[in-house]
Amino acid sequence: MALAVVAAGGSPEQTLVSASKGLGLGVGHPQVHRTESPKALGLACESGGLQEVDLLGRAVAHRPLSGSPPWEEELVSKIKTLSALEKSLVLEAVRHCVQQDSQVLWGFGAEGQDHLGGRRGQALTLLIGKEKVPEASIPNLLKPFNLDLKSPLEKTPLFHLYGLILRETASEDLVGRHLAALLELSHQSSGHREGIALAVGITSTLHLEQVWAMLEHLGRTKFLRSALVSSASQPDPDAHWRWIGSTALLCYGQMALHAGKHILPRVDNIASRMVYYFWSSDHDNTLKTSFLSASIMLVKALSREVSAQRYKFTQIPELIQCLLCILENEPNILVNLFRQKIILVITELSHLRPRLKPTLKSRILQTCMQSLYTLPPTEVLKTSLPPLDPALDVVVTALSPGPRSRTAEVRIQRGGRRTRAGRHAWSPAPGGVLGAGLPRGARIVRAHPPGPGRWGRPGWTRHCLPCQVLYQKSAQALDLLLQNFISENESMDEICFLLQHAEPWLKSNKSHECRRVVQSIFLLLKYVLDYVRLTALDGNLTVAQHTQLVLTLLQGLCSRDILRCNLAAELLLMIVEGWSVKPEQVAEILQGLFQELPCIIFRDVLQTMMKAVTLLGTQHTQQTVEVMLSLCHPSERHVMPLWKALAANSRLARKVVTLLYVKLKLRPPRELIRFPVQAELMSLLVSPSATLYKAINIQGPRDTSVAWQRGSPDAESQGGAGSRQGSPVALGAIYELLYIREYKATVRWAFAGILLGLLTQLHYLFELDVVEGIADHQEESLETQALSPCRTCLEALKGLFWTTNYWEVFAYLKLLRGWELFERLETYTEGVALLARAMAHYDCEVKAVLGQAVIFLKSPEERDNIVAILIITEFLNGQELTQYMSRKTMDNFLSLGLNNPNQLVRAMSLKGLSSILLQPKKVVLLRNRLAVLLDSFLKPEPKDLLGLMEILGDILHRLGTQGVGAISLKIAQHLLQLFENEKEGVRGGAIFLYGDVIYSGGKKFRQALKSHAFQALVPLLFHLADSCPDVVMKAKLTFLRCAVLLRWEFRKELFGKLAWGRGLGAENDILIYMVESNFGNYHQFLMRALVYLVSPDRHLKLVAMKFIGGLLQDYFADLCFCLKKDDVSTLRKCEHRAALRRVGPPHTHLTWALGTGPGPLGPTPPMEPPAGQCLPQTSVSRGRVPSPHGRLSAAPRQAAPPQSHPRGCAVRPRVSAADLELLKQDPDSESRKFYKIFFEDVVELSQYVT
Repeated sequence: MALAVVAAGGSPEQTLVSASKGLGLGVGHPQVHRTESPKALGLACESGGLQEVDLLGRAVAHRPLSGSPPWEEELVSKIKTLSALEKSLVLEAVRHCVQQDSQVLWGFGAEGQDHLGGRRGQALTLLIGKEKVPEASIPNLLKPFNLDLKSPLEKTPLFHLYGLILRETASEDLVGRHLAALLELSHQSSGHREGIALAVGITSTLHLEQVWAMLEHLGRTKFLRSALVSSASQPDPDAHWRWIGSTALLCYGQMALHAGKHILPRVDNIASRMVYYFWSSDHDNTLKTSFLSASIMLVKALSREVSAQRYKFTQIPELIQCLLCILENEPNILVNLFRQKIILVITELSHLRPRLKPTLKSRILQTCMQSLYTLPPTEVLKTSLPPLDPALDVVVTALSPGPRSRTAEVRIQRGGRRTRAGRHAWSPAPGGVLGAGLPRGARIVRAHPPGPGRWGRPGWTRHCLPCQVLYQKSAQALDLLLQNFISENESMDEICFLLQHAEPWLKSNKSHECRRVVQSIFLLLKYVLDYVRLTALDGNLTVAQHTQLVLTLLQGLCSRDILRCNLAAELLLMIVEGWSVKPEQVAEILQGLFQELPCIIFRDVLQTMMKAVTLLGTQHTQQTVEVMLSLCHPSERHVMPLWKALAANSRLARKVVTLLYVKLKLRPPRELIRFPVQAELMSLLVSPSATLYKAINIQGPRDTSVAWQRGSPDAESQGGAGSRQGSPVALGAIYELLYIREYKATVRWAFAGILLGLLTQLHYLFELDVVEGIADHQEESLETQALSPCRTCLEALKGLFWTTNYWEVFAYLKLLRGWELFERLETYTEGVALLARAMAHYDCEVKAVLGQAVIFLKSPEERDNIVAILIITEFLNGQELTQYMSRKTMDNFLSLGLNNPNQLVRAMSLKGLSSILLQPKKVVLLRNRLAVLLDSFLKPEPKDLLGLMEILGDILHRLGTQGVGAISLKIAQHLLQLFENEKEGVRGGAIFLYGDVIYSGGKKFRQALKSHAFQALVPLLFHLADSCPDVVMKAKLTFLRCAVLLRWEFRKELFGKLAWGRGLGAENDILIYMVESNFGNYHQFLMRALVYLVSPDRHLKLVAMKFIGGLLQDYFADLCFCLKKDDVSTLRKCEHRAALRRVGPPHTHLTWALGTGPGPLGPTPPMEPPAGQCLPQTSVSRGRVPSPHGRLSAAPRQAAPPQSHPRGCAVRPRVSAADLELLKQDPDSESRKFYKIFFEDVVELSQYVT
């Protein structure tokens, strides 16, 4: 039926009323009613099925294939209420709207008319048969369907409505007539082609035969026209037939999608028609897109039909050939997911029967690999996109109908970005770039070029995904195709068949092609291992063959070809991940890997192999640890990565450390070891040679006469190869693991077990009398030293505290030379007690160690009992253990110790039972005794002062956490005076006891003791230069304990300087840590130091002069701010009428550089400046002059600790002018020089202090 349009006035879109209330199809819900366009659909595999994706590869929400849109049911119910005439009128109205959209989009030929075909003000009518229907009634016709006709055509379900009406129409004549009219519409727009196909597909649901006949007639007509056009050797002049093939393809796809259970009888016919249209049409991008969309719909229809797997198809190879043809002609760029969709469709078609022939599979593999692997590298793909000029999108939004000229506002869309080009003159003459082929009066409101560009597709813009993502998705499709071929034929022949097609790309001289094929092969083999019953790598191999395969791959790790190395590493990782390695293979595999490790040159390959070692250790932990212990000495550089790999996850690291601890406990008794075999064994343990370590493993217990399992004649039968190695090798491994960062958390977790294991191991080595070399260790030597077993154990014990950040415990023993107590059996128990005391004082893992000690106390081994009771006894005095264990429980296990055969264990058990924790009444007795002793201690000349201090220290230790309260302040004040006693023993004893007293006041007096500790800093600092080495050692410890109490920031660094520092640098750093940690209190240090200017000890006087000189030089400006007038007055009174200024060149004074000695601040002879050099000047105008080493600004300042006295008034120096005058007469040139400079600085200070 012809549809005549004669009208003038508003457009249908302007006159039709939008009604969206009923079905929710209006503006604001475009995605609800938008038809699912085949062009917008893609394929993505998810759990073996298909999923819809858009052009960018994003998953889109969609209804089930067998379902309908949510609004369709209501729409159908309204359609069923219409009469045949009303249905016909609605169909004509819909078609009219589509025609109007087509004319608005492309223009039409009535010269002089506007886009509505008439002048405004005239009535628009529809001629239907003999009846004229005014166009004004069109809104009334479409109103019940709630269509938003103001929206673009593609956003309104007009075609869907058209198909639903035809589907619900019983009249075959009416269906045929309107189908024919539908196919006569323009096919130039992609939206029209898709809409027509959708309407045809919906109609075919109930009128399949009639729709099929209509499409058959359309095909014959196109065939005849194609024959005529081809004979004339000229293109078809009718644009309508130019695009009809694409529409027909989409129609067949929609028919398949809506056929339901009738799909199988029709599928071969549908496929054959699709093949016909493909080969009989021009292979432009529109046809290719339509063919792919139809293929996707066909595959979807078959995927939901269960019986399709049993059906034997005939046209599958032909369909695949068409898809391969499209893939072969794809440009060598990547701008969309076209490749991915084609490969996925081929993958789905290959599932169907009959199976593909090898020749077709070979062509599929060659074409897909060629299309994908030959793409430029992804970083080049972005720059290889061709120019967009051949694919411009021109949009003309307005056209003014003037008689002389046509002007248009043109917007040009380039790559998805619209730019306004202004108003251009429109020339109706032929040959214009934009106006060519357009009739006069045409108006283009939006347009894609009618033909495809040189490389682009309709609608393509650069809004696509990044090239890297596009390639990954396409590569994933190829991987799925390869895996599908394997799943269809699980055999070695199929794997070889696929690898043969990939082999040429492995030999490519282009690295990116090689990388791509290596990745594909890796994923294919991984799939084979994970999911296929018959695998290529270990399916039918014996253990020996499998081991040989792994060793062969290990040899490939050392290649200089990174691709080969990566492939070998990935394959090895796959083998280990597949749990195919047997326990008996672990030794050969790890030994082979260890031999290849030094030759691996690529970091990625090494990381991959470390992942494999981690997995191997997880699967066979015991075998892995035993083999690694036998490879070489744990300190060897090449074995360290293997140990680190075993710490990749915390659970595995704990299992490794636990196994090493168990091996550490394997200690054969002394009576079962024969000499001189014992000496030979220990010499082997000292050597780091891998050969010697292997010799231990090979000889076994019988060769060395060592029964590693007590009471067992055959240790190997009970403990295996690892048992033969025993505790010495495990000891070396533990020592090395302490310093591996990856094991830090695990060592902390196993702290208690490792501690008691090392302590008992050291005692065991003393029992064996293998102590050679334990005292010969040079701690500060930079040379690599081979450690003896005893020295290894002691160094591991020290490292345990240092690496777990319990450095205070380490420092306590270091500064008291307590670690040296562990070098002899005679002082071993004293060392354990001192260590336990330090641990209790600094709360070092007390709960865990206490629990482990209780276990060791119940052990049948005497050494375990000794270590345990020493630790428990010290913990009873230093910690409130009732928070971890009840008094009754402690009383019970200590009572068991009274029956121990060892005398020391019995004595220490009795001491523990008498502690104040178990005997609370003793607190009062001890405090009363302390008060009596304090009276004697505070007398001017007490008898046996050293004995008194020793008893006081013992009482303080026994009272432990109970403290002594206010008495601690009295003791501390008196001890501070004893720092300057003439007797070295008294000075040292007072300084050491002072460190205990400042911690004995309890919470109530903690702050007061902190203030007192601050007053002791300067005396302690100066006594670091004491003439007695024993006093220096104790001064270092007490100075550090004061720093810890006052919570200086760089306490650990301070300990390093005190313990190992030498020379000017260390001394300067100690000064920095002290002064900078007490910002705002520099003046108190100055006033306190004045006392030592008249000290009879020459060393202390020299240190005081240098300290004061350093403060005046480096902190002059700060002193001007901190000092008060009273302080300056005190200093001026001491001046004794000295000359205010000395006329002459700028003065110089000493810097705080104390030279060398037994340690920081050691005794130093007077130092004169080098000839020709002057020491730095001091003046407030110079600000803060850095030290000679430039490190004064290195340590950040901290707020000063709270003091119990006002600033500037504390600690007045008890030094007179007469005393200072002695400096002027001192025969020492340094003293005389200091006298002059000091008073000049005092005068200068007085000018700035207000």
